[in-house]
Amino acid sequence: MNWIRYRPLVYWVSTGLVIAELVVGGVLDAVHFHTYRDLVVNLGYPTYFLTILGVWKIIGAAAILAPGWPVVKEWAYAGTFFVYTGAIISHLTTGYALNEVGVLAVFTVLTAASWALRPADRRVPRATLA
Repeated sequence: MNWIRYRPLVYWVSTGLVIAELVVGGVLDAVHFHTYRDLVVNLGYPTYFLTILGVWKIIGAAAILAPGWPVVKEWAYAGTFFVYTGAIISHLTTGYALNEVGVLAVFTVLTAASWALRPADRRVPRATLA
């Protein structure tokens, strides 16, 4: 099997899933959807944290999806990775809703796959030494 042939497909599937979660989750965060609000409060965060997360998730999704701006994409991928891993740590340290950890781990892996498999025109060019 020629892996390189499937690389664009795996990239777009992983990216699509991450983008969908960022947009839907971002909107539900931003409007303080009751399930999300209860979760954040039980994890020990203030409810305004949802507004911050929601706005940044939506901006991150747009940055990852839009053409160009490779440095902004790097930051968006990093922020997305921090959101998911931070949520995992929050669940593990509080012991609350541990059933969410698996889903968060899957989205962490999907984020890493999307980042690693992105096409050359979506990457920051390598610096060359003079």
